[in-house]
Amino acid sequence: MIESLASQTVLPTKAVIVDDNSTDKTFDIAEKHAQGHEWLSVVRHDSSNEHIPGSKVINAFNQGKESLDADYDIICKFDADIILPKNYLEELIALFESDSHIGIAGGLMYIEKNNAWVYEPIASKEHVRGPIKAYRKQCFKEIGGLKSSIGWDTADVLLAQFHGWKVRTDKNLHVKHLKPTGKTYTIKSKYLQGEALYKLRYGFTLTLLTALKSAFNKKSLSYFFNTISGYNKARNSKIAQLVNLEEGKFIRHLRWKGVKKSLGL
Repeated sequence: MIESLASQTVLPTKAVIVDDNSTDKTFDIAEKHAQGHEWLSVVRHDSSNEHIPGSKVINAFNQGKESLDADYDIICKFDADIILPKNYLEELIALFESDSHIGIAGGLMYIEKNNAWVYEPIASKEHVRGPIKAYRKQCFKEIGGLKSSIGWDTADVLLAQFHGWKVRTDKNLHVKHLKPTGKTYTIKSKYLQGEALYKLRYGFTLTLLTALKSAFNKKSLSYFFNTISGYNKARNSKIAQLVNLEEGKFIRHLRWKGVKKSLGL
């Protein structure tokens, strides 16, 4: 990841590697690279060893962000297990400059399968994935930064649209994803998708349809039941939601619009 960042046709003004309680010499490796690049720095962040999607990664991101100033046009969140094409930052800058209403942008993620790099079908090709996101500064501020919770990487694009921003992918930018999504999730993670849908105020019917679609794509009946169970657990526990009532209404309207479009209505 660091080597792909250092090989960009347009280098970042600043980049921070956050060593989040790693056990694989990440800090030492990053420190060595930082000595050769004035734009690169490293910070340490201590958290649990358990890999559960959501708050852990955003807490690490925020730790890195605190070491930066506010003098930026675009801020990016990149995971450690990706390899960027050399023109990634240059093309993202061009994409943002092409339309002042674009608030979030990114490429597409590919995984290695049978000695070939193939698209990772976790989400629509119109959705900017969590490991490779770039935000325009004003959009980032209006959505309140990134939510420290499961569902953050759906909340951000929905809230961006709530505030009138566009979300765009450059389908020519193929990012290699070395560790397929979900590979390191623990047994505790299985209910988190349902929890995320509750926190985004989808409501039960939309959650049901979303769970059915995802379970079909994953060819996993247990995924469907786990998602519904996670939603019900979150609803019964009345855990805090990520969006307010007005934002939730907008999100449901947007999602139902997408459902009708997919059905040709």
